[in-house]
Amino acid sequence: MRLIQRHPLIAAMLLGALAATGFAPLGWWPVSLIALAALMALTERVKRARGAFMLGWSYGLGHFTVGNNWIAHAFAYQDAMPHWFGYGAVVALALYLAVYPGLAVLALHLARRRWRSLLVTPMFAALWILSEYGRATIFTGFAWDPLGMIWLDTGVDQAARWIGTYGLSGLAILAAGGVLALARRQWHGAGPVLAGIGALAILGTASLPGGSRPSGIAVTIVQPNINQNEKYDPALELVNFAKLAQLTGAPRQSQPRLIFWPEAAIPAWLDVEPEWRDRVGELVGPSDILMLGGTKPYFREDKISDYTGRTLIGAANSAWVIGAGGRILGRYDKAHLVPYGEYLPMRELLEPLGLSRLVPGDADFWPGPGPRSLPLPAANARPPLKMGVQICYEMIFSGQVVDGANRPDFLYNPSNDAWFGSWGPPQHLAQARIRAIEEAIPVIRSTPTGISALIDGRGRLIASIPHQQAGAINALLPRGLPPTLFARFGNILPMIFAALLALTAMVLARGFARS
Repeated sequence: MRLIQRHPLIAAMLLGALAATGFAPLGWWPVSLIALAALMALTERVKRARGAFMLGWSYGLGHFTVGNNWIAHAFAYQDAMPHWFGYGAVVALALYLAVYPGLAVLALHLARRRWRSLLVTPMFAALWILSEYGRATIFTGFAWDPLGMIWLDTGVDQAARWIGTYGLSGLAILAAGGVLALARRQWHGAGPVLAGIGALAILGTASLPGGSRPSGIAVTIVQPNINQNEKYDPALELVNFAKLAQLTGAPRQSQPRLIFWPEAAIPAWLDVEPEWRDRVGELVGPSDILMLGGTKPYFREDKISDYTGRTLIGAANSAWVIGAGGRILGRYDKAHLVPYGEYLPMRELLEPLGLSRLVPGDADFWPGPGPRSLPLPAANARPPLKMGVQICYEMIFSGQVVDGANRPDFLYNPSNDAWFGSWGPPQHLAQARIRAIEEAIPVIRSTPTGISALIDGRGRLIASIPHQQAGAINALLPRGLPPTLFARFGNILPMIFAALLALTAMVLARGFARS
């Protein structure tokens, strides 16, 4: 108690760090709720607006420093910058991301001054939803681990079908308010909130047995366990390809397959290197289709007949669709690129300071047009399909992963989590599972070192390969489910939920003031 009274900012920072344990890989969601309840109690002691902002900012600093610790590992594979800089980058990012919980607490403080009888919990939930949406959209957005992710595998996560991930974050604040009321023995406040959350958990869990059924379409998902320091070594190109080939297996004549390889699976430029197309094509049966990540280069004069000696001016991080004989059937270019990872903002200013992007190469990646569905042709008993693609980081953006006008049958999420330590891969997988719930669409993840997985439209893991293990998943693609409410209307729904929460808090505050 003395620490809280004398040093509330330090206490808030420690609470934020504790709250980060509610996410994967630990999943200690009760700790997150208790930490949030304690933060809400701290907000009652704040006297000034500046103190309110600093309280929320301190909480965010602790939260994002611990939760995003995996980013530091990425710098261990970039020799153009000192490896120790990764830990500074984690803190530097946290200094910025902490602004958003700071603004939420500040807005709560100002609302309290306006309405003395304000119901804090629903208002704080509404403001938290808005702050997280802002974090996911402003300055290209960084939507990693919104608070609602703590509900994964509790049953409450199924509410994402109606209110999306940011709405789940609002439910977390409501639950934390219920925990605070329970600690204060305010039964009239704790009972309805916690009972409502419990009912959502029961309903969500009861709905899981009615998940997706197998479609009869065979899929093979490959995880070669190629580490980041091996991935771009020219001496290991053919060795790495042999791992992919061995796990893929020989073409089958009886049952056509959809085969999935990771992001940046091969070091080739498929559209200008026919020898690599032939090499890949040998693995594809007459009715198979292979999906893999690779680079699409752009030259000053983009003539595919002869690229030798031409100046590379840009590239796209792409997912290629390859048919029998190495024929290119389609391509998706990543649209939501990682700043400082795939391109260097303000290159003219930062490059002389010794900074570079984390992905090897001199030319920046260029963004693609955004979500779209790629057609996959029919073969034998396999019907024509539509495949959505979200490459790696793109998968974390709620409401931005599907072409709504041309809804796909499933989502392919090639990723490269090989440089994100032990916390990054399970967090990334968790977010892919929430996208499956929101959109009611199966998700296929293939990564070099894991965690690769087949996910159904309820977010359940049908099969997975553990982190840092080689393997292949051979299974049947689950059927998609009818579009959810969130799939139809997107992030307008959590915004409506936030508005209803704020309106409820203000109406009841006015009623209490009159009485």
